[in-house]
Amino acid sequence: MQISRSLLSNPRLKAATVLAIGALALTACTNASQNAAPGSASPSGSANASFDPSTVQKDDALAAMVPAAIKSKGTLNVGSDTSYAPAEFLGPDGQTPVGYDVDIAKAIGATLGLKVQVQTAEFTGILPALGPKYDLGISSFTINPERLGAVNMVSYFNAGTAWAVQKGNPKKFSLDDVCGKSIGVQTGTVQEDPDLAGRNKKCAADGKQPINIVTLKNQTDITTRLVNGSIDAMAADSPIIGYAVTQTNGQVEKLGDVYDAAPQGIAVAKSDTAWADVIQKTVTKLMENGSYKKILQGWGNADGAITKSEINPAAGS
Repeated sequence: MQISRSLLSNPRLKAATVLAIGALALTACTNASQNAAPGSASPSGSANASFDPSTVQKDDALAAMVPAAIKSKGTLNVGSDTSYAPAEFLGPDGQTPVGYDVDIAKAIGATLGLKVQVQTAEFTGILPALGPKYDLGISSFTINPERLGAVNMVSYFNAGTAWAVQKGNPKKFSLDDVCGKSIGVQTGTVQEDPDLAGRNKKCAADGKQPINIVTLKNQTDITTRLVNGSIDAMAADSPIIGYAVTQTNGQVEKLGDVYDAAPQGIAVAKSDTAWADVIQKTVTKLMENGSYKKILQGWGNADGAITKSEINPAAGS
């Protein structure tokens, strides 16, 4: 989760600032959709057993630190692009958000004595709407310098970029020879830019054929094309690749190792530093009582667990 989700956001009232933030968000980490279209060969997005937030006890001391505006409404509004299984996606009914990010949001709410409403949103629109519309943005946002300049980020997960090919790699695709190949990525992810964009520049510099970058809005559509053999490989956040392998019943397989691993963060409006502190303390509490690890294990992503949550940790470029 590298991750394909990019930077930033914070509710700025000036339109120019909002537009700038939106552009930054486009470089985000991945927001892959796993909700397959009818007839699709891609993952079905079926949910695992959901975490029960009633198992999380309210922490009165932390609840007392919740900002008055949020406490008065009693509900935590969370913006999330629910097209990125297994982190956040829509369940079998096509309406209910599920995933480990959704469960973490519910656990945060339970700890603070708040109801949680996870609202489906376009990935690039979440960060600009922090404050006025969303209390938190939990959508696999990779922490990077650009985002840190626009919002507060509370680290809670670690992910990187991974690749996949058809089972058995029938096209003999190699990461050492990507020029001239068709590679699928989700639009607006870090896999699209800077990863493949940078590889394409090298292809040009070496006098080789450019990469045919197939960029689509939904990760599910990319996975479907890989299963059908219309692209040679796909790149996405590591949790997404692992989930695709499972949900396609092994029709695709991981290629190579995860690289560019980076922390993901829960986004909080830049001006709300006290609120960010509450969220960091709450995530730490969930780590200490075991709820955090239980959630990630339930979704098969315990490998992405971190041992310490921080506010605005140093991040790579």
